[in-house]
Amino acid sequence: MTTSNTDRSVEYSAEKVNVRERAFVGALNGWMMLGGMLLLIAFVGILALAGAFGKLFPLPLVLTGICCFFLLGGFFVINPNEATVLQLAGKYQGSVRTEGFHWVIPIYSKRKITLRIRNFESTRLKVNDHDGNPIEIASIIVWRVRDTAEAMFEVDNYENYVHVQSEAALRNLATGYPYDAHTDGEIALSSHTAEVSAQLRTEIHDRLEKAGVEVIETRVSHLAYAPEIAAAMLRRQQAAAVVAARRTSVEGAVGMVENALEMLAEKKVIDLDEERRAAMVSNLLVVLCSEQNTQPIVNAGSLYH
Repeated sequence: MTTSNTDRSVEYSAEKVNVRERAFVGALNGWMMLGGMLLLIAFVGILALAGAFGKLFPLPLVLTGICCFFLLGGFFVINPNEATVLQLAGKYQGSVRTEGFHWVIPIYSKRKITLRIRNFESTRLKVNDHDGNPIEIASIIVWRVRDTAEAMFEVDNYENYVHVQSEAALRNLATGYPYDAHTDGEIALSSHTAEVSAQLRTEIHDRLEKAGVEVIETRVSHLAYAPEIAAAMLRRQQAAAVVAARRTSVEGAVGMVENALEMLAEKKVIDLDEERRAAMVSNLLVVLCSEQNTQPIVNAGSLYH
């Protein structure tokens, strides 16, 4: 019975286990180890000067010096918000996060990784929004390494991975929302900044979780229509603003005219027939809705002449 390449791939994927961070317990205090080395050198030197080694006088000192020189390779320093990842023969052994001066057996390979909070601003991406309009968008991502083992061994270069996946998530987000909201309650890139930033953080976090990276904050830093349609979209926005302003003016004028007619009827100042009533409404609307100051005309005649 033969096994296909696809079956082998499935079996390999099933057996693969993600590398997770664990604490390394074999690290010693560096100052104690350094003091012990100095005491050893002093002890061997005293014995040599006392003639304890006879004719082999220089040999113990040379061997002790070679041994101490080899042990010097085990010292390392961890600064605040840093970690050191230890490997032995290509196998992950653990990570040391405690700041200070440490020592391990020199056969371990050591790689430092920073745990500080970092941020970067993505390049300005040119994409089409949900309505197909070309826009330019960029974002700022604040992140830090959460799992040192995953950051080192699950991806090739975790910093480059963060940049590429963040821009991919931003591009995907921009295509899912329109630039401007066309209906009430519709989420848009320009008007719902908090919702868009929260969704962007979720998408980036899901992409970077396998790399041991924690996304702290995301926000859109640049948003604009593409240059080729910016002028047309600006005219459309201006027209929409003019329409909205005039609608508000008309609504206010109608309310004022209605109140005026009700007050005249209530106080019985004058009785108007339908024709005069319509003329009065027309004149009041012209006065209230006009964009320029109106010039009053005094009627010096009778009511109907």
